[in-house]
Amino acid sequence: MPPTFLLQTQLLAIDYVVLALYFVVIFAIGWYFSRKERTTTDYFLASRDVAWWAIGASLFSSNIGSEHFIGLAGSGASTGMAPGNFEWLASLIVLLLGWVFVPFYLRSGVYTMPEFLERRYNGACRTYLATISLIAYIFTKIAVGIFAGAIVLKAVLGWGMWQSSLALVIATGIYTIAGGMAAVIYTEVIQTVILVGGALALTLIGLDKVGGWSGLQASVPPEFFSMVKSSADKDFPWTGIFFGAPILGIWYWCTDQVIVQRTLAAKNIQHAQGGTVLAGFLKILPVFMLVVPGMIARVLYPAEMAADSNSAFPLMVTKLMPAGLQGVMIAAMLAALMSSLSAVFNSSSTIFTMDFYKKLRPEASEKHLVNVGRLATLVMVALALLWIPMMSRISNQLWVYLQSVQAYVSPPIAAVFLLGIAWKRINAQGALASLLTGFVLGASRFILEVVYAGQPLDGFLKFYVGMNFLHFAVLMFVICVGVLLAVSLVTPAPDSDKVVNLTFQTTIGEQVSTERNKLPVVFALVLIVTIVVLWVYFA
Repeated sequence: MPPTFLLQTQLLAIDYVVLALYFVVIFAIGWYFSRKERTTTDYFLASRDVAWWAIGASLFSSNIGSEHFIGLAGSGASTGMAPGNFEWLASLIVLLLGWVFVPFYLRSGVYTMPEFLERRYNGACRTYLATISLIAYIFTKIAVGIFAGAIVLKAVLGWGMWQSSLALVIATGIYTIAGGMAAVIYTEVIQTVILVGGALALTLIGLDKVGGWSGLQASVPPEFFSMVKSSADKDFPWTGIFFGAPILGIWYWCTDQVIVQRTLAAKNIQHAQGGTVLAGFLKILPVFMLVVPGMIARVLYPAEMAADSNSAFPLMVTKLMPAGLQGVMIAAMLAALMSSLSAVFNSSSTIFTMDFYKKLRPEASEKHLVNVGRLATLVMVALALLWIPMMSRISNQLWVYLQSVQAYVSPPIAAVFLLGIAWKRINAQGALASLLTGFVLGASRFILEVVYAGQPLDGFLKFYVGMNFLHFAVLMFVICVGVLLAVSLVTPAPDSDKVVNLTFQTTIGEQVSTERNKLPVVFALVLIVTIVVLWVYFA
């Protein structure tokens, strides 16, 4: 990414008071839960006793990181509302997590998604998913989160990139490593309130500056207000959005440890489902509180946006927020950063500890396993910091970079999870063949894209590297599904005891919970209708 437009603002005493209070509350929560955590269930899954409202806020807050404040607003300044399709698709896909996937996850009693794959397939599939998840976290969630957060601090405080990165890592790591999942979830509830309130306030102030909604419409190209782009669009073609983006969504919202771990901590299935519905409604907001401010920044500060669209949101904060409220907005951006980083810190430590270390040292004590998880977090952060300088070789738009890398990881994982619970005939040989095929396709595209960045291409390279990343995800998914089906059908069917209660065709006995509550279903239907209406309006 190009050097971020350097912005500096003079914070008043009240701003520093707000920031100080924010950190006091966050660290107090971490300290409180650090005194309570005792077992791996307590540390990694918050004792499986979290209510729906906390799950919903945590799902949203762990997803909305500084990469959204920086990347999504930056893409809004460059291309308009189309990047918001990922947000509204997520509102629907998160319902799949609650009603399709979570019942199997809770019924199996697993800690991690790789552990679930071992239950459904075999240990090799578990090892693959654990390994690829940790690698993906380094290249995406951790590296992007740290980079975006450093942009924020560099913009509003004038700190250097590395100074900012280390400060954020240390601050987030203190309460995450100390308090575990419970600390992460309950700090995310507070962070959700802060980041939503602060971002919406900035949107309203910005709209007032450009003459309201009609003034914004008159000041940007007409296509900026269309969610549906041409199929030939470089970044967000409608074919890629509606066929490729759902593949990324199923991987991210339904099979990724960072997200799913929150539902594994639920009191029961109704609380898990209620949490996904709340998260779905909250995911409507980023289009209006992040993408729209990016479009406003394009109108108000065209020169700065031409230099670096990633500076859109910090620029809005420093230029528009009244004195005294800048501290609130900075706290909101830090909340976004810290919530997403804390989520991936806890989830990556869970995967490393439960899927690798515990298998090697099954006799290890609970306290020892918790300490190993803390150490694993530190190692992954160090690796992510080393990767940050290479990110610009994929895309100068942070949001496009993030989605691109996820597009190269998600198709085979989405395929083996989705078909694995849909059809009992899918077996371990087919799953492993599909995962390895996807790895070769995705890794080769990723490496070639880094190597040939900015160079003219022709022939096969032009097709393979030049294809839009969402279209590439569709191609990968089709190939991986084909391999999954073909290999499964030419090899023996899995034993019946291997699939019991892990597919729709083999579910027996009691459900996870016998409670009957129709409210999650009713609100889920309301959410679906709301998303459809929004899409029709902005099409």
